[in-house]
Amino acid sequence: MKRSWLVRAAATIASVAVAGAVVSTSSATAKQPRRDDPATVAFAATTRSTSWTQVQKISLRFPTYHPQGLALVGDKIFLSTVEILEAPVRYPAPVDGYDRTPGRGVGHVLVLDRQGTLLKDVTLGEGTVYHPGGIDFDGTSVWVPVAEYRPNSKAIVYRLDPRTYRVAEAFRVNDHVGGVVRDRETGIVHGVSWGSRTLYAWSANGRQLTRQANEDHMLDYQDCDYAGAGKQICGGVTGLATATGGSYELGGIALRDLSDNAILHEVPFPRFSSAGHVVTRNPVALERTGNTLRLFTAPDDGEEIAGTELIVFESPVA
Repeated sequence: MKRSWLVRAAATIASVAVAGAVVSTSSATAKQPRRDDPATVAFAATTRSTSWTQVQKISLRFPTYHPQGLALVGDKIFLSTVEILEAPVRYPAPVDGYDRTPGRGVGHVLVLDRQGTLLKDVTLGEGTVYHPGGIDFDGTSVWVPVAEYRPNSKAIVYRLDPRTYRVAEAFRVNDHVGGVVRDRETGIVHGVSWGSRTLYAWSANGRQLTRQANEDHMLDYQDCDYAGAGKQICGGVTGLATATGGSYELGGIALRDLSDNAILHEVPFPRFSSAGHVVTRNPVALERTGNTLRLFTAPDDGEEIAGTELIVFESPVA
């Protein structure tokens, strides 16, 4: 989601959101046909047989905690992550509508260069609201949801200035928000709940516009980004049981229409990390450079076997 993956997006924005509405920058701009981003076009042509080559694996040599979302902003990479100080504990029976304690933690957005050097650590959240989710860059701000670390809870959606790193609250939601994407044409903010089982749409100041059950039962989306022409691309994972009693992570990427939430294209991505996680487990970001489609991932936690690694895959575009 999230966010976004498109380095040159600021030059293509056709409208500006004002107080939850969208005002066209000019009548000529408004009449231009909607165009898919080149990365979207390339992704829509992928299949299960598409060849992906791992071209980089960069060890992030600083505390990274539990990564959640990626957004590519020029030569900077924004990585949301949660530092868990006290993990939530399940109740024997629901308490006040919750199935577990809130736990304690700190929400971070880490700003890196493309060589994996830490440039800035921005903290977000308040009280029991400390778990950032999937993030998105709308050409002006990085949108970051921070929620309680339990379902059916609450969240704050923030806007982060990628130049000054100033943070501003955009709105609050009475649910766990696990990721957001902002449509650059309409200004509408789209989001997913815990496990992405519910799909939301809000105005830029938080007025709920739609609430819909997710028809995709293959993947729980972890991180989505705007993909041009009113679309989003989401990476996700589903935990499945094996015949021997173990578990398996099914990973994949989906392209969806933001206007009606239709699934336009979806492929599995069976590549795995140093810790054995499918690489679409948490943060993902796509970009296209010339005839190359590039996927950025950061599936492993900081305390796992090799720490968090930024893993980059490339596929040739026909």
